[in-house]
Amino acid sequence: MVAPADNEQRVRLDKWLWAARFFKTRSIAKEAIEGGKVHYNDQRCKPGRLVEAGARLKLRQGWQERTIIVDDVSERRRGAPEAQMLYHETEDSVRQREDMAWQRKTMQAAQLPPARRPSKKDRRNIQRFKDQNGL
Repeated sequence: MVAPADNEQRVRLDKWLWAARFFKTRSIAKEAIEGGKVHYNDQRCKPGRLVEAGARLKLRQGWQERTIIVDDVSERRRGAPEAQMLYHETEDSVRQREDMAWQRKTMQAAQLPPARRPSKKDRRNIQRFKDQNGL
């Protein structure tokens, strides 16, 4: 087996996802990988897969699906600004997420309940309408 160079780190995929703050714990990251929600270079993988800079990851978390490129490898979990330096999201992925969010918002707006409950007069009118039309 070839030993890694001094400047090259070897980090498991589940540990990298945890360090990059995609998942709160390594066990949750491991479950997501085993469940097929994480693809490494467009292939399903195992949690022990070693992460390399330049790798393409597809992550599905709830409604969101992201495509990210690994810029740096780290096994230490740091603050969010430092964690965001480990990767960048593709422009296509950002556009798709924004489109999906807009679609969800418009669907939700179309299904809003009435602004208020019917008043007594409204209920009488509804009942009168039903009686006249045989409903």
